[in-house]
Amino acid sequence: MKQLNAPYNLLICQKSKIKDWAEHFKTYYEYEVIIYKKQPIEDIPANSVIIINYDLTWRRPELSNLRDFTMILDESQYIKNERCNRAEFVLGLKPSNVILLSGTPTGGKYEELWSQLKLLGWNISKKLFYKQYTITEKMDVGGFEITVVKGYKNVDRLKEKLKSHGAIFMKSEEAFNLPEQIENIIKVKNTTRYRKFKKDRVITVGGETLVGDTALTKLLYLRQLASIYNNHKHQVLKELLESTEDRIVIFYNFKRELHLIKSLAEGLEKPISYINGDGTDLNNYETKSSTVTLVQYQAGASGVNLQKANKVIYYSLPLSSELWMQSKKRIHRIGQSRACFYYYLITEKSVEDKILKVLQERRDYTLELFEKEDT
Repeated sequence: MKQLNAPYNLLICQKSKIKDWAEHFKTYYEYEVIIYKKQPIEDIPANSVIIINYDLTWRRPELSNLRDFTMILDESQYIKNERCNRAEFVLGLKPSNVILLSGTPTGGKYEELWSQLKLLGWNISKKLFYKQYTITEKMDVGGFEITVVKGYKNVDRLKEKLKSHGAIFMKSEEAFNLPEQIENIIKVKNTTRYRKFKKDRVITVGGETLVGDTALTKLLYLRQLASIYNNHKHQVLKELLESTEDRIVIFYNFKRELHLIKSLAEGLEKPISYINGDGTDLNNYETKSSTVTLVQYQAGASGVNLQKANKVIYYSLPLSSELWMQSKKRIHRIGQSRACFYYYLITEKSVEDKILKVLQERRDYTLELFEKEDT
């Protein structure tokens, strides 16, 4: 951005990263930093950096009057759905230069590159992009015919086109001297109630009846029976927390998991921080060692720096490969000096085994996969 030397610079990022970016520019560069609210465009001085979050951009139509500027998108995968408001607005801007930053630009799905490639100047229609680089088939869903991507073709040609439009793909360790990542799969005993539910699709636990009357609810309750309702996993987690005085980050999916893990940590007198849909409190993480930071995937798998910790526990897994890959980067980033350890608590002979295998292939675990494996 500095080398491009445009009169103005617009940086769009997640709301949680605005402060970090502002401090970065103030510390290392001689730009005037403007956290954009509703300042008149004509009053913004040259040689400035305007910072705004994704979900505010389309509510500030005056930004479309900005000219002669470099635009940076931090976590550019946030515009992969070109039909959403933020992506539609960003795609309509007129920057002189574009810089896209992302560790997971596609989440393993090449078709999700199209809107980002459009910003980089590749004027290929979405229809032609699909025709040249994806393998699709028609599926009937509730009487409606939809197109589903089943694979990819001409991948080498696609990569060459990406390079010609300025795309550089590097692993973090190729760009930065980051420490080793060590993964540990900890097998957890399964339960009788899991096997019973899998067979009968119904079970009563603690006065609550779980009914897997559809493939979706069956998958949901199998995941919960492997985590929330598995006392063996509770014990393994307790032993892990007892074994270290280091900061620990724990990723989870469900609110009941949050309450369960929080109760375990409090019983061990571990200070707690959290990132979830209800808010963020990282005070204990920032100021104390031996803390447990509870992170719900949707709220904190991306856009958060947690490199004061070097240990992550996956109490349960997401179904999205993008969320999983992003979650691993929360501790493995610039500023991390220690080896990073990842502990997967996987209930044996359960859906968790299958989910982990699919995520390691950088694919999403879909309902279609579950139905196929469940037959």
